[in-house]
Amino acid sequence: MRYSQRRTFVRNTQKVVPSLSNTRDSASPTKVLALLRDRGPLPMTHLSEFRGVSRSKLGQEVAELGRLGLVVREGQAPSRGGRPSNIVSLSSAVRYAGVDIGATSIGVGITSGYLKVLDFVEEDADVHDGPDVVLDRIVELIRELVARHPGSALAGVGVGVPGPVSFRDGRLVGAPVQMPRWERYPIRDHLARELSMPVTVDNDVNAMALGEAHAGAARGASDFLFIKLGTGVGCAIVANGTLYRGAAGCAGEISHNRILDSQSLCSCGRTGCLNAEFGGAALTRQAIVAAQSRESPLLARMLDENGTLTPVDVAAASAAGDPYATQMIRRGGRLVGEALANLINLLNPARIVIGGGLLRLGPLLLAEIKSAALQASTPLATTDLAIVQTALGDRAGVVGATWLASETLIDTIAGTTEMSVPRSA
Repeated sequence: MRYSQRRTFVRNTQKVVPSLSNTRDSASPTKVLALLRDRGPLPMTHLSEFRGVSRSKLGQEVAELGRLGLVVREGQAPSRGGRPSNIVSLSSAVRYAGVDIGATSIGVGITSGYLKVLDFVEEDADVHDGPDVVLDRIVELIRELVARHPGSALAGVGVGVPGPVSFRDGRLVGAPVQMPRWERYPIRDHLARELSMPVTVDNDVNAMALGEAHAGAARGASDFLFIKLGTGVGCAIVANGTLYRGAAGCAGEISHNRILDSQSLCSCGRTGCLNAEFGGAALTRQAIVAAQSRESPLLARMLDENGTLTPVDVAAASAAGDPYATQMIRRGGRLVGEALANLINLLNPARIVIGGGLLRLGPLLLAEIKSAALQASTPLATTDLAIVQTALGDRAGVVGATWLASETLIDTIAGTTEMSVPRSA
């Protein structure tokens, strides 16, 4: 799908973008955009050093981006012995929208050009309702958020969706069994048509990893894993500064790793998958069984009072001293940790960042994951390994999605398709 230049970027960009896209040297100004996005406002002298170009060349690049309405010069930096240097910053009018679609909720945020969240909403949603219903609601939420920030314009939208994604086509491929109507649905094209701007779609866990790399617990790490503990268990792999998606876009699907001696039926149709033993859905099912069998009197009482159970109830029962609920959390952490050990031995990451709604089960879960992962990994692979909790929480996916949107803007202006992961300052 070709996007109309009429409303693609911030105001006044449509006249210049085509000419930039037709010149190979046009990639240079976009490096300035990436530097400002990742490091914040910078003096011209610093930008010149980071870019490795003369100040006159940099001045041309900044002027070009200024004509696009993307950057502005404001104020002067303290002199370092010569002429004071102007500070260059991203235009305050630049905004991105990020969307994090989960199995049971959607989060939508608006960020600045620096990807700082300015506004955020989250609400319950059911992917069983189908893509038309969910995506139309996302469009409504984006428009509502934009209306709350007059004087700005969206430069792009990024979306994270659960399941393997064809990054090139912006569609789910091999969609989870609970999302049959999403299979190969044109998510990107649907949203781009409704919003009249570029849309970038990727797996939700990949988006979370990018968010943590830009401004969270993975900042500065070139080799790391991001693990999402939600309805199921997901993994994103970053190796040598590159997000690894795999040949079919399904790299990191540890949720279907085989658990020895397990006969539990997974939603994929097979038995013994990690998802069938741990995750929000599995934990809910196990809690209800424990309550109905009266193995956990406290969960039984909660079930009688509420009519159903959730992982939040398991956390509450464990905190109240229920041994069965505590054992459920310990076992889940051990299974995840053992699955991570295989990845640690194979990929040798420097850091593992863990996020997702199940972290609300409490510190016991993370401690059990760490213990099991370190015990089952080789000593050399864990010498400098850090296993940490997300720094961005439930906004990691939104920040990562807007990073994808910013890269799409940069690549479109430059006429390239290259994309790496966020670099630290």
